[in-house]
Amino acid sequence: MAAYGLYTHIQSNKRRSVALLIGLFLLVYVLVYAGALVAEAFSIPNAPIDYLMRAAVYDFVKAAPFATVGTIVWIVIAYKFHQSMIDAVTGARPVTRTEEPRLYNLLENLCISRGITMPTLRIAEDDALNAFATGLNPSQYSITVTRGLMQTLNDQEMEAVLGHELTHIRNGDVRMLVIAVVIAGAISFFGEMIFRLFFQASFYGGFGGRRSRDDGDRRGGGGGAGLAIVIAIALVVLAWILAIVIRFALSRQREFLADSGSVELTKNPDAMISALRKIENRGELARANSAVMEMCIDNPRVGFSNIFDTHPSIDARCAALVQYAGGHDPGPLALEAPQPQGQIEPPPGGPWGDVPQPGNTPSGAPSGP
Repeated sequence: MAAYGLYTHIQSNKRRSVALLIGLFLLVYVLVYAGALVAEAFSIPNAPIDYLMRAAVYDFVKAAPFATVGTIVWIVIAYKFHQSMIDAVTGARPVTRTEEPRLYNLLENLCISRGITMPTLRIAEDDALNAFATGLNPSQYSITVTRGLMQTLNDQEMEAVLGHELTHIRNGDVRMLVIAVVIAGAISFFGEMIFRLFFQASFYGGFGGRRSRDDGDRRGGGGGAGLAIVIAIALVVLAWILAIVIRFALSRQREFLADSGSVELTKNPDAMISALRKIENRGELARANSAVMEMCIDNPRVGFSNIFDTHPSIDARCAALVQYAGGHDPGPLALEAPQPQGQIEPPPGGPWGDVPQPGNTPSGAPSGP
């Protein structure tokens, strides 16, 4: 089983984080050009396609500085306020040792044992069984667990889950996932702007055009607006697909490494396996979007034929812990419903149990006074 805090994995995540940021700007520029192409197509519908594409390049050059500034502002906002945004979606809140002594002590002991700066502890008031880590630097790192998870797992299992999330922080997985969420948000924002431009132009102007240039431009084999629109839509779809690929190309190996890191911290593979089995298919956070679910210890939302799954299956993760850490897998668990309080099971023998009735006195017992 891979060791906790693998240097190669950490370095790989740092390189990927830089590549993700570069990819964010490239995808934004693709969308800006697509928007310029849409604008030119509706402004000069009779112009040839080559003229429209050259005009879109001219518009792109003028718009690129504004797009760059807008993207930087987006990144700054995400850097400063991403935790607040996630808390708003999940309903999570920070807690202290006084409020949650059991959970706080488990996390603190793990951090002290390895000299790790303790992240902020948060609770999401949700019956789902899940947990996730967030943050971009040590001062922002945070671990969130759901109320349902706290009520279901014992101390050893909860410690294993906290060790899993600490490993994500140590290995740089959290920073990379947050950047991926930022990319998804930026692409969605700019893509929506382009589609709004397209539909507004269609509604108000159609292909009739509201602006014209010299006749030579329009007579040079016009009618390129339709093709320009098709190209622009294709670019938007391409950027959207690439954004998805970026998010789902983040190696599923990170979950195996976080599981192994938890075992290295707690020395208890059975607790990690048991926790995973209890969480299995019970982690759906109804209010959370797909980006937040990708950060969770388990994401029950699956993609087409498992191609776009963000996590390996629980079976695969448990099998790895059995093979490499010597754990024991009990298989899928059926969690028992809490027993109702204040109800006593009636004794056998009817409503009066085994209380002797007249004419039915047990042998050897006195039958009367």
